[in-house]
This record gives sequence, C-alpha cells and structure tokens, in this order.
Amino acid sequence: MKFGIFLKLFAALLLVLGPSGFSVEETSAAQPLVSKWEKEIAAIEQRDQLGAATRHGIIFVGSSSIRKWTSLAEDFPQHKVLNHGFGGSQLSDAVSFADRIVIPYEPGFIVLYSGGNDINANRTADQVFASFREFVARVRERLPATRIAFISIAGNPKRWSQVAEVIRANALIEAYTKENPGLVFIDVFHSMLGIDGLPRPEIFSADNLHMNAEGYKLWKQVVGPYLPASCGGTEAR
Repeated sequence: MKFGIFLKLFAALLLVLGPSGFSVEETSAAQPLVSKWEKEIAAIEQRDQLGAATRHGIIFVGSSSIRKWTSLAEDFPQHKVLNHGFGGSQLSDAVSFADRIVIPYEPGFIVLYSGGNDINANRTADQVFASFREFVARVRERLPATRIAFISIAGNPKRWSQVAEVIRANALIEAYTKENPGLVFIDVFHSMLGIDGLPRPEIFSADNLHMNAEGYKLWKQVVGPYLPASCGGTEAR
C-alpha cells in the first residue's frame, strides 16, 4: 500500500517538474528567451538568401551598433558586405545564431561587434570573453580559414558607469587575438573619446547610447583599413 502511494506521489511530481526535472511552467517561461530573436533572424535569412551572391564575402554581425550601420554597403562599395546585426543582442546570442546567419554564408572575413549589452545585463568581462572564445570556436569548427575581427566594445555616455568592465573585456579579447592567428582586434574605444577622456558627445544620437551618422563616419575610418582587399587574398593587418 505504501509503495502504491509513493508511485502516485512520484507520478504527480513528474507532472509538475516534467521529465527533465524542471517545472513545466519554468520551461515554458524560459522558451521566449531562446526564440526572442526568431523574427529578426528569419528576416535576415530571407533578406540575404543563400546563393553565390551572398557567399564568400564579409559578414558584419553583432548588436544594434551593427544593425544600425545602414550605410555599410555604401561605406565599403569595394567589398561584398552583409549586415547581419540584430539589435539588443548579446555576444552569447551571436554564438547561438552563428549556425544560421554566419556559417552557412561561408564568409572569408567576419567583423563582430557585441558585448556591451552583456555587460549591461550584469555579465562580467570574463563571461564576455568566454562568449567570444566560444564564437571563434563555433566558426573555426566549420570554417577554419575564416578570419575574425572583433570591434572593441565602445564606451558611451549612457553606460559610462560600466566602463571599467568594458575596458577589462576589451583587454582580455585583445590579448587573445594577438595570441591566435587569424584573429584581429579593432580598437574603436579610444577613437570615440575626447581629450577629456570621455565619450565624444557629437558622435552619439539623442539616446546617448547609439551612434549617429558622425559616429559611423568614424567607424568607417577605423574599421575600413582592416578589411581584406579580397577575402581569399590580402591579409587584414
């Protein structure tokens, strides 16, 4: 009799927790975190359908600073560039969706900007660094010859209180790129500061977070020299 009661209790517990040991309610609540980018990722896939025209070029991927770079193709007309940024994303999201919006396009060169949203979400510099290494590993597993450039996390007026962690994350990633062939670190952080050591207000939009047209002119000047003349030829510096 006692064993029969135990079985009934155990069955009831499984209904609450689910087969994996997590509550059904908790699992369904966590699902949107996995699929929150689905609409934006699907739009990127639809816009840049796989084909000869979209393969073997340069992919820019990352958060809103990439997505809002709407003049990207105009800024680098001599290159075949794709903008696969999705706003508000973290570096860990770039890892999660690399198999859909990066790797299938077989880029010869990848420009990644992300990490600021991670730090704003209370992730540490070490966690951001770990996500970068994971992104590199994910790409290298399928595209071992593809070079990857990381644009340093930028400081901005709105999140200036987080700058110490930003600097630490940049330092970890920069050191890693110097130790590993095929990786490039592009420092925009210092170019975006004034002589007072603070973010230059004239390159930011009214929200004090995202760049305006002047900010992207600066990025064009800093990032441009690192882009390879051809993805299969000239090495980025």
